[in-house]
Amino acid sequence: MATESQPVDKAVIEEFKRRSGGDVFQPEDGTEYDEARVIYNAMIDRHPQLIARCDTVDDVIRAVEFARENEMEVAIRSGGHNGAGLALVDDGLVIDLSNMTDISVDAEERTARVEPGCTWGDVDGATHEDGLATVSGVISTTGVAGLTLGGGHGYLTRKYGLTIDNLLGADVVLADGRLVHASEDEHSDLFWALRGGGGNFGVVTAFEFELHPVDTVVAGPTFWPIDELEDTMRWYREWLPNAPEDVYAFYLIAEVPGEPFPEEIHGEKVCGLMWCYLGDPDDIDGVLRPAHDVAEPLFEHVGEMPYPALQSMFDDLYPPGDQWYWKGDFVHDLTDEAIDEHRRFADVPTPQSGMHLYPVNGAAHRPESDETAWSNRDATWSMVIFGVDGDPAKKDEITDWARGYWEATHPHSMGGAYVNFMMEEGTDRIQATYGDNYERLREIKERYDPENIFHVNQNIEPLAEE
Repeated sequence: MATESQPVDKAVIEEFKRRSGGDVFQPEDGTEYDEARVIYNAMIDRHPQLIARCDTVDDVIRAVEFARENEMEVAIRSGGHNGAGLALVDDGLVIDLSNMTDISVDAEERTARVEPGCTWGDVDGATHEDGLATVSGVISTTGVAGLTLGGGHGYLTRKYGLTIDNLLGADVVLADGRLVHASEDEHSDLFWALRGGGGNFGVVTAFEFELHPVDTVVAGPTFWPIDELEDTMRWYREWLPNAPEDVYAFYLIAEVPGEPFPEEIHGEKVCGLMWCYLGDPDDIDGVLRPAHDVAEPLFEHVGEMPYPALQSMFDDLYPPGDQWYWKGDFVHDLTDEAIDEHRRFADVPTPQSGMHLYPVNGAAHRPESDETAWSNRDATWSMVIFGVDGDPAKKDEITDWARGYWEATHPHSMGGAYVNFMMEEGTDRIQATYGDNYERLREIKERYDPENIFHVNQNIEPLAEE
């Protein structure tokens, strides 16, 4: 049903609102509606016909059935962080899961059951009480659902794999309104597809995660002057793949913001590393020494901290409501030619803009490429280039810089990208991302959503669809 929505009769909408357990917002609701359609990326301004804020699984089922029966386009919103704005759809129905925030932790079994409206900050707060954590991203306000369904990577990836490698099961409302449980033992084909296939296959109403003993970590940044980029990136490409799995460090290009950094380096263009070390804190000097040997740091602040403090370190720098444009790629090798392009674009246009190379090796390399929908098990890094600023007047500047940077480095990439780092980039790009898994994903899409009701996403078309 990949067609434009048609206006729904007011009497039908009123009956839907009466039967819904949660709030349902329409444009005539004014401020409440406008607040409900705000998402993380202020560059996105879409106007749904309805926003159904669900409180329960029954609400989700009613919303899916309503959309299907009334031939409405559907977008699914959890945390609202999607850079392309795929949590919203013009003139259609937004199924808003942000009120579904229950978390239960079984410390003995080292598992957590998490509803889709939770952020990773919510999860970290709940699991940290027992000295546990699972793999997530690097900003705690990110929603659990979107990050997980796209694959998920973060500070714990080299040690414990991708987020999907720690997913034990999921409850899913399908396009026909059925609620099913997907795991290795039930609907295993659906479970395979959920692990990296995005929101194509249904609305997940609960996730079950494996947890790991992570409490205090050693973390923080090392900054080098931007003129050290070529030397440090060449060193990094050789060092990172062979580093112990307790060591995580993503490479960054940035401008030093204000507080909490020293005033004398505010506004400096830098390259550097963001560390997370899971080993013995007494060993950190040896871990850092190779980075010090390659170039003298301009600034460094690495020390012990609770894992949730690391997870929320970027929250203030990237609050909701800024303008965002980002592009990503998977990278296997950092060639000399790619490093030259990174240096050419290293003069970031705004203090919040930059480039990150997130490691996706170590434990993430252990599964075969066909064990989950995420097929790029041989990637070393997941790269993201992001233009960000709070001023709408800088929209074109940050977009042009990010696009130009990506176009220059893309020929040196693996062709596909982490779907959560993609804008609306078309079928060819999605197919390149899933590679040999793409046709199987289409078959599963045909099985569970043959009418392509869930298509406001990085869409995988059903096999039968032309």
